[in-house]
Amino acid sequence: MKTVIRKMGNSQGVIIPKPLLAQAGLEDEAEMVVEKDCIVLRRPRKDVRAGWAEASKQIAAAGGDALVWPEFGNQADAELKW
Repeated sequence: MKTVIRKMGNSQGVIIPKPLLAQAGLEDEAEMVVEKDCIVLRRPRKDVRAGWAEASKQIAAAGGDALVWPEFGNQADAELKW
């Protein structure tokens, strides 16, 4: 598909048809890079640990953070002072 590069304020841009964005899985934002001689748009990468803190709080609030095998301690645990 050919498209026209248009002036948009102080920049230039192209209009990407909604079906193409949907097909690529792009919604509100995209990661844009230049690879070789191409401009590439990708779905943004999520942080590896995004949402972990909130999920941990929810698990703890639900009481799901108990040890799976509490009877199996580490060697010398009895000697630790807390």
